[in-house]
Amino acid sequence: MTAGNSDRKHRRTSRATGRVTLDQVARHAGVSPITASRALRGLASVAPDLVDRVRQAADALGYVANPAARALASQQSQNVVVLVPSLGNQLFIDMLEAIHAVMQPHGLEVLIGNHHYDRDEEEKLLRNYLSYQPRGLLLTGFDRTESTRRLVEASGVPCVYMMDLDPGAGLHCVGFSQVRAGETAARHLLQRGRKRLAYVGAQLDQRTLLRGEGYRRALQQAGCYDPSLEVLTARASSVGLGGELFGQLLANHPDVDAIFFGNDDLAQGALLEALRNGIRVPEQVAVLGFNDLPSSQFMVPRLSSIRTPRKAIGMQAAERLLDLIHGRMVDAPMLDLGFELMVRESS
Repeated sequence: MTAGNSDRKHRRTSRATGRVTLDQVARHAGVSPITASRALRGLASVAPDLVDRVRQAADALGYVANPAARALASQQSQNVVVLVPSLGNQLFIDMLEAIHAVMQPHGLEVLIGNHHYDRDEEEKLLRNYLSYQPRGLLLTGFDRTESTRRLVEASGVPCVYMMDLDPGAGLHCVGFSQVRAGETAARHLLQRGRKRLAYVGAQLDQRTLLRGEGYRRALQQAGCYDPSLEVLTARASSVGLGGELFGQLLANHPDVDAIFFGNDDLAQGALLEALRNGIRVPEQVAVLGFNDLPSSQFMVPRLSSIRTPRKAIGMQAAERLLDLIHGRMVDAPMLDLGFELMVRESS
């Protein structure tokens, strides 16, 4: 039988069943169904020439994988669920890219859920994704509903928490201390001789509040904490909001000489507003951001910031989850990757 006749035969068979099957792809490529499955999932254990042959067969037959059927047959999928609070923040984009880079060579698909900093929405997403029988979960932080916590525990699905640390919980987590980062920011500005320090935070997720807690603690220890210099809003963090809050803060407290912003986009907006209004940074007021986004080092003046290891967090959390999925021993449940103070012209 010629290749063309073979293709037509497979296509007729697929029309009868409504779908080209993996077995048909395997026969067309001259390999076993297991090899075909591994090749299409991108597993490194399959020789490159076999991968090419299987993919060419799949293309020729118009094969589309059916992950739901595969999960039903094996009692588990090849999916890993990652829930983040935002897809508009470079912080989480960098983290997701790192997670995908780790998971893809192992044939695992990353299912991404964005809960928009809404705990109830996160619970709905998790309930939906657990019906897909994922191999593992990667969740952001520890701020969630009690029913979501019970859901994760009852599922029995391996889970690693990202960004935050919880030493007392015994949970697998990869991140850094948000409180210590806030303390470091305050101490840096105090060491620069600043006396009237403000904190500006938006979104008011748990991490923003913890940074503020650390900042407040350091100022209280230094005897210069003023609660009126905390500007907190539940509005979404943005460059525009940063400029707006910067103007309001200086209008109400013209003696402020240093501001720590809970996110870099807020701090960037403040620098633009200062430039627009002839306010000299850092001579009149020092500005410090958080996360050290790529654009911050190109601001005028260059923005000082707390650099967070977002890519490393994604990579290490994904690798730890792989260990848990495959039953490998993990040395300690908590991995602290720290942070770095990037001192530039704005402070």
